[in-house]
Amino acid sequence: MIALLLGIIYLSFISLGLPDALLGAAWPTMYLEFSVPVSYAGIISIIIALGTIISSLQSDRLTRKLGTGRVTAISVAMTAAALLGFSFSHSFWALCLWAIPYGLGAGSVDASLNNYVALHYESRHMSWLHCMWGVGASLGPYIMGFALTGGKTWNSGYRWIGIMQVVLTVILFFSLPMWKGRNAGGEQGKDADKILSLAEIIRIPGAKEVLICFFCYCAVEQTAGLWASSYLVLYKGMAAEAAAGFASMFYIGITIGRAASGFMTMKFNDTQMIRLGLGTIALGIVVMLVPMGANLSVAGLILIGLGCAPVYPCVIHSTPAHFGTDKSQAIIGVQMAMAYVGTCVMPPLFGIIANHISVALLPVYLLILLVLMTIMHEKLNEKTK
Repeated sequence: MIALLLGIIYLSFISLGLPDALLGAAWPTMYLEFSVPVSYAGIISIIIALGTIISSLQSDRLTRKLGTGRVTAISVAMTAAALLGFSFSHSFWALCLWAIPYGLGAGSVDASLNNYVALHYESRHMSWLHCMWGVGASLGPYIMGFALTGGKTWNSGYRWIGIMQVVLTVILFFSLPMWKGRNAGGEQGKDADKILSLAEIIRIPGAKEVLICFFCYCAVEQTAGLWASSYLVLYKGMAAEAAAGFASMFYIGITIGRAASGFMTMKFNDTQMIRLGLGTIALGIVVMLVPMGANLSVAGLILIGLGCAPVYPCVIHSTPAHFGTDKSQAIIGVQMAMAYVGTCVMPPLFGIIANHISVALLPVYLLILLVLMTIMHEKLNEKTK
């Protein structure tokens, strides 16, 4: 039964990744149909991100009240409804409306599932689960591309993935009895039922450090992923077509790295894995800073991707050990919110720097974030011994 539940959780992580890259894959077709500026994709992304931040901050309250199984099933159902809503939309403002349940569904399930796995499974499963998210994120654009090249519209791509989410929702509702055998929230002690406010969470020793660490990690990952291709084209002189392919190597590095990290966690603990990842990111940045050809920069990006691989899952998995099982859901919920804040704020900030100064500053920008992340991680370890 436990193995079957773990399989359902793996399936859930694949489904979490499926919609994430859909908008980017379909937007070149969508914005022409709606007769809106290409930049309007940012409006939809911001609505989704805001919904995700709000629901992440409420994940502790929801999980304590409903349990992880129900939160997961309801959240996936909301995402399925939103995707199907996208598939039947014929105006930009309809997309904005459906983006609300899309974002609200994504945040709670992400935080709740991550906490459940952190409490009940070994670190290797956290790494492999996030590897499965990468598989889903890679499959989403492929399914959309298959729809567009097969004579279908972008609506069909959204509809197919929406139907997949409906099937998963049915599976999750049938699996609810399996979740009851384990404490979904990990609450223990006399304060088990207390819902922590954001101010109370931030006052917990080590909380500010782990939140800044998480913010910096997501800023590094998203900034590198978004600007890698532009860096290779505008600074290293690579052809745009080649740069697009090589930039994807960054995400391939993350996915392969997380698969490998799962095996490595059998020998190394979470703190060691995080330090190894941070060191590998540093090596990749140094390689990018070497004033040589574009191929060396590509190697640096791959190293950064490999270094990113263990950091995100191991920071999450170590949360109960740092803060206790009674506070882990609250902390992880705020971590997820900080992840989206870092994703929304820091890549556009570098865009301003690239526009007004130079895109060549990408490695320096990543290095500053990495140094701050490393300092915060070490302070976290000191404060939560």
